[in-house]
Amino acid sequence: MDRLFGLEHTTADEGLSLLVTLYDDVLVAMYEELLKEEKIPYLKKDRGTGSAMRIMMGQSFYGTDIYVPEELLEKALELITPPDGADFEEEENAPEDTQESEK
Repeated sequence: MDRLFGLEHTTADEGLSLLVTLYDDVLVAMYEELLKEEKIPYLKKDRGTGSAMRIMMGQSFYGTDIYVPEELLEKALELITPPDGADFEEEENAPEDTQESEK
C-alpha cells in the first residue's frame, strides 16, 4: 500500500536521520518519552496524508516517522533496540519460577 500512495520514500530534513516508522500512536508516545528522557531532540512527521487523516479521524494509518540528528542516531538506536539475547517472555515468568523453586 505504501507504493500506491508514494510512501515508500521518506523525506528528511538536512542533518536528520530516520530512526523508526511506527503505526501505533501508543508506541509513538513511548518512543517520544524515551528520547525526551535522554534529551535527544527529535522530529515527528506523519507519512503521506497522515496529518490530514489525523485531523479528520483522530489517527493516521500511514505511519509516523521519527527523525533524530545524525550524530545522535546510534544513541537513539541503543535506546529502542532490546539487548542481544533478551527474551522478555522468560523475564516475565522469572518470578513464578523463583516462587516454585522456593517451595
